[in-house]
Amino acid sequence: MAIVIEGATLDGEPAGVRIDGGSIDAIGGGVEAGPGDERIEGAGTAIVPGLVNGHTHAAMTLFRGYADDLPLMEWLQEHIWPVEAKLDDEDVYWGTRLACAEMIRTGTVRFWDMYWRPGAVARAVGDAGLRATIGPPLIDGGDASKLGELKRAAAEGLAAIEEASTPLAAPSLAPHAIYTVSPESLTWIGEESERLGIPVQIHASETEQEVIDCLEAHGVRPVELLDRVGLLSPRTLLAHAVWLDERERELIAAAGATVVSNPVANMKLAVGRIFDLAASRRHRLPVGLGTDGAGSNNSLDLLADVKHFALGQKHLTTDPAAAPASEALAIARGERAPLLGARPLAPGEPADLLLVRTDGPELGVGALEPGLVYAASGSVVDTTIVAGRVLMTKGVVEGRDEILERARERGRRLGLVS
Repeated sequence: MAIVIEGATLDGEPAGVRIDGGSIDAIGGGVEAGPGDERIEGAGTAIVPGLVNGHTHAAMTLFRGYADDLPLMEWLQEHIWPVEAKLDDEDVYWGTRLACAEMIRTGTVRFWDMYWRPGAVARAVGDAGLRATIGPPLIDGGDASKLGELKRAAAEGLAAIEEASTPLAAPSLAPHAIYTVSPESLTWIGEESERLGIPVQIHASETEQEVIDCLEAHGVRPVELLDRVGLLSPRTLLAHAVWLDERERELIAAAGATVVSNPVANMKLAVGRIFDLAASRRHRLPVGLGTDGAGSNNSLDLLADVKHFALGQKHLTTDPAAAPASEALAIARGERAPLLGARPLAPGEPADLLLVRTDGPELGVGALEPGLVYAASGSVVDTTIVAGRVLMTKGVVEGRDEILERARERGRRLGLVS
């Protein structure tokens, strides 16, 4: 049965969408439902592309509000990692389901995830209906003698993702960072990524201390180290990348790697710098936007974060024209980073799209794109559709109450909520 959206607008003009078999069959003016079609009333809404969250740790919704307002390494080492050691599949499944419900509610249609028990993540993604690129964190503690253990962890993680048989989930390799993975293991990960043809996602240049320690240990900065060990390629996603210099940007550009900014998490953890979009633009770097996990943000609302991203660029450059709304929104949609997997709204393309309310206070007056960036949050999303499946309509995500209760149960088991 085809799905037809009628009575909405597209680029300010009356329009509809016909969806058949998970793809867009027709879009634009004159699209109407026929006999047997499922009809969605789009009056008071605009058709827009979905958002792409380029970096998160979805199951960390269980950690929301836990150990807040601490420096990054203290937060990780003394609070997060000890609890993560206790996680089981059901914890990760329900934490991820809660994250998916929040992302569906706020307009994200695809996300990149680095987290433990990737089979449970893939199963949750499949049940929720979102698209995701999933990778288990790979860590050897900087000890090259543990390369064999790291290889086994990678093989088991990729096998678990494949076993979940979730068509919308894609595998990746996810070395945690240069300070938790040895150069020898990073070299192997780069080779394995090339052999398998799958992406690599890694935290990079998130803090000044990471740069200082890398220079002391290896004589080069973090991105220079990644280049030295062969990990930079068009398949590589660098999360954060706020402490870069010009030489590192040149290396990223030469490799065709992608950088993903996480402005809210960076500000909350006080990493001391704002991602430099102007410098990235000079080097023509592919750029995406991420929320990071709900333990460090604490929200997965990418529409809320795109405002912080745009305003941060204006503040950094003292230029109110920096990161105009159209550019910031394109970055949030994954349109400035092909690796992230965004597709246009056009016939034959995947039916991943949103309806946003244009008859409410936030978007009822003024141009749509500036409204989405500067006035709106995810609360303006009315309908979320992924691969032709309606995941939310009229702001209601199916199964939300059960998901929330089960996530609370898992949080209580871990001692994270009362």
